[in-house]
Amino acid sequence: MRCRNVIPAGTWDAAAAVDRVLIDYDDRHRRRILLRTENGADLLLDLPQAVRLRHGDGLALDSGGVVQVQSKPETLLEIHAHDEGELVRIAWHLGNRHLPVQLLDDRIRIRADHVIRDMVEGLGGHVEEIQAPFDPEAGAYAGGHHHHHGDDDE
Repeated sequence: MRCRNVIPAGTWDAAAAVDRVLIDYDDRHRRRILLRTENGADLLLDLPQAVRLRHGDGLALDSGGVVQVQSKPETLLEIHAHDEGELVRIAWHLGNRHLPVQLLDDRIRIRADHVIRDMVEGLGGHVEEIQAPFDPEAGAYAGGHHHHHGDDDE
């Protein structure tokens, strides 16, 4: 199977997917990669330029049909704070270190890192280690394929 086109999540009927691929954050920014679907088929992602694949995106197959992208759960740190101001301050410190972050309504998710955990706790944040898909913000200069995901994508 070959895919040369990505269909953004929310713009296609995910119930019509013919298969799924489970991909971690590191492998979701690609132009070309050989993937294995949940049903055991090989799928060549062959795009004209690299894109950030997001949870729920569709990989349109040259032969017809769509394979759904699923974010593979990873070890993450989920950060909470006593109030919004404290959470914003923690977010500033994370951004100052150029870390990929996933912003949710009242919490922030980052990849597990004991040094950053200590920093966040030193700033008054509360940290819980979890297993969840990681779908960080694309960044102001990312361009290309990006769109907002809410809490429904957890």
